[in-house]
Amino acid sequence: LAGRSVNCRYGARNRRLIKESRINSTRVVGEAIAGCVQPPRVWLQASTATIYAHRYDAPNDEETGILGGAEPNAPDTWRFSIDVAKAWEQTANEAQVPNTRKVLLRTAMTMSPDRGGVFDVLLGLVRHGLGGRHGDGRQYMSWVHDVDFVRTVYWLIDHVIDGPVNVAAPNPLPNADFMRALRDEWGIRFGLSATKWMLEIGTFFMRSESELLLKSRRVFPGRLLQSGFAFHFPKWPDAAFDLCQRWRKLRAASRKV
Repeated sequence: LAGRSVNCRYGARNRRLIKESRINSTRVVGEAIAGCVQPPRVWLQASTATIYAHRYDAPNDEETGILGGAEPNAPDTWRFSIDVAKAWEQTANEAQVPNTRKVLLRTAMTMSPDRGGVFDVLLGLVRHGLGGRHGDGRQYMSWVHDVDFVRTVYWLIDHVIDGPVNVAAPNPLPNADFMRALRDEWGIRFGLSATKWMLEIGTFFMRSESELLLKSRRVFPGRLLQSGFAFHFPKWPDAAFDLCQRWRKLRAASRKV
């Protein structure tokens, strides 16, 4: 949580802050663990599922997944995110902590009902009639329910797994299907779609980047499933239903305060 938020425009200053905040904090944690007389037995280091290539053809697991950076015609902002992810993991891997098990959490978009999170933003589009497909709608959306994220953390502490681990639900789906399911669970049938150029304009005025919606992230949690982990929310419609209900309860409670 020490990293500068990526919910911003990727200008020179923000790029420097995004990269340095992640690399420097990881390096400091590694140095602190290395200096411990009794080091922790596990180091769970944040990473990101954005490290994988933009692709439609096959899911990316930890063994066969293709790391990004070489995709033809990929925007410079996408390559920047991948470069940050690779440097982030490299910094953790370089830490000399032989008595501590290192786990790299390649986490997909974590969905929670909290204000300002990615689910809140996507639901806001749905609520205002803008919850159609983004671009051509073919790009895959990888995600993980917040309950399963927390359960994953405890699981990785208790099970001997090291190296990169994809923290993502096992059923990513194309953006058009993802948004349709979210509309259904909220109770809205129609949502205006947005072309790529419309998204570029919208995210510019929101001071963010379109990568969140346009890059195809088809991530599969191979190592988690092989270790016996069972997701409470493996499918998006069930997760969206739960999140919509919790979102309503949180907003109702806040109005009473």
